[in-house]
This record gives sequence, structure tokens and C-alpha cells, in this order.
Amino acid sequence: MNFPPATQFPPLILDDIKGAQKMLSGVSRVTAMEGSRHLTDLVGAPVRFKCENLQRTGSFKLRGAYVRIAGLSPVERAAGVVAASAGNHAQGVALASALLGVRATVFMPVGAPLPKVAATREYGARVRLHGHVVDETLAAAQEYAQETGAVFIHPFDHPDIIAGQGTVGLEILEQCPEVRTIVVGIGGGGLAAGIAVAVKAVRPDVRIVGVQAAGAAAYPPSLAAGHPVSIGSLQTMADGMKVGRPGDVPFPLIRDLVDEVRTVSEDELSSALLLCLERAKMVVEPAGASPVAALLSDPKSFRGPVVALLSGGNVDPLLMQRILTHGMSAAGRYLSLRLRLTDRPGALATMLAVLSVADANVLDVSHVRTDPRLGLTEAEVELHLETKGPEHCAEVHAALRDAGYLVLN
Repeated sequence: MNFPPATQFPPLILDDIKGAQKMLSGVSRVTAMEGSRHLTDLVGAPVRFKCENLQRTGSFKLRGAYVRIAGLSPVERAAGVVAASAGNHAQGVALASALLGVRATVFMPVGAPLPKVAATREYGARVRLHGHVVDETLAAAQEYAQETGAVFIHPFDHPDIIAGQGTVGLEILEQCPEVRTIVVGIGGGGLAAGIAVAVKAVRPDVRIVGVQAAGAAAYPPSLAAGHPVSIGSLQTMADGMKVGRPGDVPFPLIRDLVDEVRTVSEDELSSALLLCLERAKMVVEPAGASPVAALLSDPKSFRGPVVALLSGGNVDPLLMQRILTHGMSAAGRYLSLRLRLTDRPGALATMLAVLSVADANVLDVSHVRTDPRLGLTEAEVELHLETKGPEHCAEVHAALRDAGYLVLN
């Protein structure tokens, strides 16, 4: 199913977003805004979190999905709706459809996290697993729409979706009228575009900074080219940002209204997620933590007060475990290394004593004696340690080297 070009849609204006806000009254939550003392100290100005991770379905997606489906004609509603998503949009469409009494079919990738699949079904949608990447799933959903007449609900490329997401911007202005910078993650662009339209219409002085994962950053080359362009491989843990091409509808809004688009690395995303969990007691998915990652990467470049949008909290527990380990490693809190020692009784205990003096907590030890690369009197040890930061990691390395051990990595 092909949408009309963006120029065929009427321009999105503040009144559209105010209308969406009225429509969402009693449906979506006015999510909390919480202060972050740690980031406030780093930035040197107040930093607050807009907690859409606490929204119904665990993300902002309900807002746009409800506004889009509520705007369908009776004939369109009777035909049902169909969507394609790996998680957040799926749940938003499922709940919105249930609230409006519309039949929903949601296509999800075969490898979609089980909790997200289960939640989508529990909200009342019929789930069909198809494809291993979102593009395959999207194609299947569009084919289903053509065959059945169901209305395809795009995750970001429609004015009604953008208007619904823009209600977040109105809430930010109401909850933090003194805001000077808003930092928001960008996938396809619906959320950032909606916020930009709402905020710039009321407070054109507010700086809006978009953030993308470096491994899935389609907006920087598109902005440079002046039109949406597709990028190749998408490599990021932030599933909510795995969009290879900006939407035709949100792109001109972001081009004209968003002041800057930055990228963040996987290490920065991991560290941000860990900070949200430890310091803010917030469960946030990688895409939702991208504004925090941007603040951590260059805190002095933001003019405060700053509002960082935590856009979602739907993260698979197994992925969370891997991300936390990665985040601890990126923050210097987790150290893996291999070293050689003489294979004799008591050698391992002696080495562990060195680590004890260095105050490193040993999480796991693997002791190898039979590798053909080792000499007859050598053994290799792989260690996983809990440490206190980059300086402590350097101290552990130095203590081992000073004790005569060959550290291999």
C-alpha cells in the first residue's frame, strides 16, 4: 500500500495536535516528569525526564495509533486495521483498536521478543509472525491490507500519527514551561516531528535535538541530501530506531524545525540504559535511552533546563541482561581479561590474592591447561571481574603486571 506524497497531505499545524490532545483525554496518560540530579550536575543546568516509558503499553506509540484509528470512517473501521512492528507500535495499535472496537491484525518478525508478542495478543490483536527483518514484515502487512481491505496503520508516516505523538510536546510545555532544550530519539521521525510542530509553534526559542543510533542513522545523510535516502545495514541494539529510511511526512518537519540531529554509539546507549536503571530507577529500552546517551556524551553542549524524553520501556529481559553487562563494561564496571601464569600448585590462589588486594570482585574464572599454544609449564586464565570504573580497571591491570603476570587483553 502506497501513501500519497507528503505534499498531498495538508500541512500539520498546532491545532491538529491540540485536537489530538482532546481526543486522547482519558485514553493516554499525562506521563510524569522526573528530575535527574546526576545529569543536572553533569550538564550544569536542570535536567528532567519525560517518562513515556510509563505510558500505557510502555511507550508513546499509543498516542499516534489511537488518533489515526479514531479518525477512520465507519466503513474503514468495519474493514479492520493491520500493522507491522517488532514491538511498541504493535502494542499501541492493539490497545487502540481494542478501545475503539476495531479488529486488528499485527504482523511481527519471527524473532520478535516473546514478551512483546504476548502483550500484543493480550491487548486483543491477532498476531501473525512473518519474516526475519522488519522490512519483510512490513511487506507482508501491506500485502494483507491489499488483499483484505484492512487499513494499514503506518508507525510514523501519516499526519494523524504525528499529531498524536506531538501531544508529548504540549505536555512538556505544560509541565516544564521554562524548558530551553528538548532531546528526543528519532527512528522514522514521527515523534520528533510531532514534538517539533507543537513546541516551535508556541516556543520557537526552544532548541530541539534529535538523537539516532550511529548504526541506524538515516537522518544525517538524508538531511545532507535534502530528501529521504535509504541506508544499508542497520546495526544497533535499539530496535525502535532500526528504520532505514526517514518517513516522507515527518522528514520535512524535522528538516525545518529540529535544530540538530546527533548520533550515539552502542557503548553510549548501554551506559545510558544503566544510568536510567541505577540512578533514576527507570526501566528504559535502548531507543528510549538515546537522549540520555546524548547528554552523557557531551553534557556541556546543552542549554538548560533540558527535558530528555524516555520514549519507551519495553525491553526483553534477556536483551536487558546483555545490555547491562555491556553497559557495565563500557562504564568500566566490568572487566574481562586473559593472562598467563606458571602451572604449579597454588599459582591460581596467588593470582587471586593479587586481585583481592586490588579490590576487584571476581565473578567468573576459566582455567585452561591443555591449549596447544601453551608451554608445558604454562596455564591460561580468563577472568571476569566487577570493578569500580575506568581508573580502577587501570589499577587492576597495573597490579597484575607488577606481580609479573602477562596480561593478554
